[in-house]
Amino acid sequence: MYEGILPLWKEKGMTSHDCVFKLRKILKMKRIGHTGTLDPSVEGVLPICLGQATKVSEYIMNEGKTYVATVTIGSSTTTEDADGDVVKVDSSEKQFSIDQIKSVLQQLTGQITQTPPMYSAVKVNGKKLYEYAREGKEVERPSRQVTIHYLNLLDEDDLFSGQEISFQIEIGCSKGTYIRTLAVQIGELLGYPAHMSSLVRTASGNFTKSHCLTLQEVQEALEEDVLDNNILPIKHALAKWPSEEMDESLKKWIANGAVLELHPLLDTNDKVVFTEEGQPVAVYIKHPTKNGMMKPEKMFSSEKGV
Repeated sequence: MYEGILPLWKEKGMTSHDCVFKLRKILKMKRIGHTGTLDPSVEGVLPICLGQATKVSEYIMNEGKTYVATVTIGSSTTTEDADGDVVKVDSSEKQFSIDQIKSVLQQLTGQITQTPPMYSAVKVNGKKLYEYAREGKEVERPSRQVTIHYLNLLDEDDLFSGQEISFQIEIGCSKGTYIRTLAVQIGELLGYPAHMSSLVRTASGNFTKSHCLTLQEVQEALEEDVLDNNILPIKHALAKWPSEEMDESLKKWIANGAVLELHPLLDTNDKVVFTEEGQPVAVYIKHPTKNGMMKPEKMFSSEKGV
């Protein structure tokens, strides 16, 4: 059985669940999980957790993401992307300078408020928004704060003109950001209906395209017995937190998940990773109710590949 994180390049036409289903058949193992949904029309980096690595999937999901998107100005859709029905078209001749577009992108950089699209998996009263949408119902949606770390215009034309205008942007953002909605917000600031016409996720946390294999490449690597070369250890997903090699006095206690006296590293970090011979054994956090104490948040057995 494989243990670790397999960075997958999800191709268009598949859901994230489809990828997991296919990998279970290829690898002949059940304990596989993905790290966040990518729509079928979106391609890109999708870290897959194998074996014990499923315990750290939430850490990967909580990390920032990087995307390259195409924004199309001149029409809006029900789903805010190219898959939806067109709901509004503005066929007037439009013209924007590169500085106008960059100014709009600057306005949307930092902490912004977004309202999730009706065609999304956000739940309202226990039901997913896209289920309401398919029934033709519009419900009140809770707005959320997200962080846009940067928005870069990738096209270098001085002037953008035409009835319909498209340009590419690179986005570095926090978990929970809807790039579709961001495209609509860009259109609003420019004064026209807009939608996201294409999207590629180029990074998820510290996993990038250079780490990734397609499903076909996974199959080929398995047949050539070199798949292990592409599976990253669990510690790769824990790299942002400090680690501490356990001494003999701690091993027994940590292996049993004991509540312990607070480690000094938790004064300035929200987690500390305890290791044995460099391999993660446990992730500890401040105890929520016992002052000056810490408790395990994740525990790992000493199986290969951790």
